[in-house]
Amino acid sequence: MSENEVIAKEIITAVGGKENISSVAHCATRLRLEVKNEEQIDKDTVENIKKVKGAFFNSGQYQVILGTGTVNKIYDEVNLLLGNISPNEGSEKVQDQQNPVKKVIRIFGDVFVPIIPVLVATGLFMGLRGLLTQPQVLSIFGMTPDTINENFLMYTQILTDTAFAFLPALIAWSTFKVFGGSPVIGIVLGLMLVNPVLPNAYSVAAGDAAPLMFFNFIPIVGYQGTVLPAFISGILGATLEKKLRKMVPDTFDLLITPFITLLVMSLLSLMVIGPIFHSLETVVLNGTEAILALPFGLAGLILGFLNQLIVVTGVHHIFNFLEVQLLANTGKDAFNAIITCSIAAQGGAAIAVGVKTKSTKLKALAFPSALSAFLGITEPAIFGVNLRYVKPFVMGLIGGAVGGFVANLIGLAGTGMAITVIPGALLYMNGQLFQYILVNLISIAVAFVLTYMFGYNDKMLKQR
Repeated sequence: MSENEVIAKEIITAVGGKENISSVAHCATRLRLEVKNEEQIDKDTVENIKKVKGAFFNSGQYQVILGTGTVNKIYDEVNLLLGNISPNEGSEKVQDQQNPVKKVIRIFGDVFVPIIPVLVATGLFMGLRGLLTQPQVLSIFGMTPDTINENFLMYTQILTDTAFAFLPALIAWSTFKVFGGSPVIGIVLGLMLVNPVLPNAYSVAAGDAAPLMFFNFIPIVGYQGTVLPAFISGILGATLEKKLRKMVPDTFDLLITPFITLLVMSLLSLMVIGPIFHSLETVVLNGTEAILALPFGLAGLILGFLNQLIVVTGVHHIFNFLEVQLLANTGKDAFNAIITCSIAAQGGAAIAVGVKTKSTKLKALAFPSALSAFLGITEPAIFGVNLRYVKPFVMGLIGGAVGGFVANLIGLAGTGMAITVIPGALLYMNGQLFQYILVNLISIAVAFVLTYMFGYNDKMLKQR
């Protein structure tokens, strides 16, 4: 029996057994178990299981923090032991207990988390291309920007543009999967939105192409780089497919259901959903850019302070939508720079606790948690150290606000999303690396000094 299988069994037992689990899912760092009865959870046992870095209960979900990479492996084992329960089975009751805002945010998280890895890879490719095409780097090899091989540049364009060019296909695939439809139908529907036959959305916006006009008043374009049209089409498409499967006899299901689903949804997507929600998407994007353009670094100050508070609630995946839109439309992500500061600051606060405390146990928890934060995962630092004593967490929020303020003030923006702090440096290889390191150090230093001076002392150990 593998170590991950043992851990999975221990988690299932500690949360009350199979009978107490309605469904299981995961995000980038947490195993999310929907349970029927919170009282059956042995929380102390869960937190002492190997590889578990903390756990908490929120809106019907028991969220076990395992960290990037590890959570995927444990999830596979848990899901296997539970009989492959999908995130949708048995979850309606729990979702009914959530307010509408939390429902929407959770859905966004479920849809976007599976596609984040390819967006991370794309961001890294962008950063590396920025590094390799800088004159200073090229001069090392006796080259200039004018002497770069055209085929090489085309290849880098393939690496950096593909995910966003076909983003609707990725989103429709994931949405179909989350809402219980056939993912392959979702992929095809998403690809229809970016079919080369359609005028490219960016070319139309630039005035280099004209939209197709249906019935002389409905403009039809491709939806490259868009999010909402594919998302809404995915929800409606999956719902339609499930209803058809209940109505169509099994003998004709394979023939009729995909045919009607794609026919109806392609017409709706291109003629109704696309035009309406692309316009709404533009409004949201413009609003986001307006916030980020607030003078005197105000956006960084506000978002840098609030970000980790939102992480605590578990609804921070709502930002994925905004970041994807920023990258698809502007090629840069100012959110990443601000959020990085808030993450680094929590690591700085955890280090201060580890340095100041005389408790060997707390030191052993604080330093690895800080390292995890510097690798982009703050849950161990937040739930294991900072939030337990409250003040370190607040000092970390202040550090994040100061760093975010500076980042926003100097216009720092990444070439990608979803990786931060040390790994995130790869997103700033296009001449921004020094500024990126500077804002991280500011965030860490402010949080460390405030926590060391005012945020923690060992008397807090006795107050818990």
